[in-house]
Amino acid sequence: MLNFLNKSTAQNSPTKSIYDIQINSLEGNPIDLSDYKGKNILFVNVASKCGFTGQYADLQKLYDDYQDKLMIIGVPCNQFGGQEPGTADEIQTFCEKNYGVSFLMTEKVDVKGNNQHPLYKWLTDKSLNGNSSSSVKWNFQKYLVNENGELVDYYFSMTNPTSAKITKHLNQ
Repeated sequence: MLNFLNKSTAQNSPTKSIYDIQINSLEGNPIDLSDYKGKNILFVNVASKCGFTGQYADLQKLYDDYQDKLMIIGVPCNQFGGQEPGTADEIQTFCEKNYGVSFLMTEKVDVKGNNQHPLYKWLTDKSLNGNSSSSVKWNFQKYLVNENGELVDYYFSMTNPTSAKITKHLNQ
């Protein structure tokens, strides 16, 4: 949505690398984020019963178009209106059946609050990511990390995944 980052300001060094954060896949297997060094990563907190759920189709299109330089990681979360109540199997089936999702999906986590997952602590805290602080407002908020593991920007739910606000960083 709005770009709150001043691109002319030098980015502070993050205190922890995104690549050191542990998170599991939807199937329960550890994901090694360092496997995606050299690629951009778009993290999106997702939900199956949200008004923005249709963005799964656009996320898949973005992934299909840019998978040589982009990994999309969907992060199921049930903190906004209880809109992701499903089990891991139900989420997987829903995403594959309805949207043909082939990008990476993680375990269901909290993206805010006392039980906030370390991934979202890093994405939302300038002292950790070296760029900006934010709060996750709703499902389908997006965080773009560049090929060097640096937070580029974040985008609110109404920003379509295929928006030029996001793709301009992938076309550089």
